Amino acid sequence: MPPIVVMGVSASGKTAIGKPLARRLGCPFIDGDVLHPQANIDKMKAGHPLDDADRAPWLDRVAQWLADHEEGGVIACSALKRGYRDRLRRAAPDTLFVMLDPPLEVLRQRDAGRKGHFMPASLLDSQLATLERPDPDEHAITIVNAGSVEEAVEAIVEALSRRFG
Repeated sequence: MPPIVVMGVSASGKTAIGKPLARRLGCPFIDGDVLHPQANIDKMKAGHPLDDADRAPWLDRVAQWLADHEEGGVIACSALKRGYRDRLRRAAPDTLFVMLDPPLEVLRQRDAGRKGHFMPASLLDSQLATLERPDPDEHAITIVNAGSVEEAVEAIVEALSRRFG
């Protein structure tokens, strides 16, 4: 199984779904947020969205993790733009992206209920504005995850089974 990036905007469920997905697949998991430089965390805590220059060192760390786990691993990473995903694929060409795509009202509800996360709910709109949905040639899997974590994990495993047998 190639490395998997569970992607999406804030509160889409990347970590909540990525952890049990990795357990189900029997591979390592990491929340890409832990790879952010402290300056990025401080900027987001202050309510300021990251720009491409801010994301560059973080994406390099994510890319290195993917390259180190080409035999399999799951990472939660927003991967909001095509250019970011292309950058990650240059480090690990077989990387598969699983986009979590809950309805907007679900995102807002989840975001409002988050406790202890450094990214304030006010940044959701900037992430939605930045998001470039995967193009067909990226061969990403999109999951509309409005239900439980277990349902989302099962949908991803079924999609992986169809793709990889």
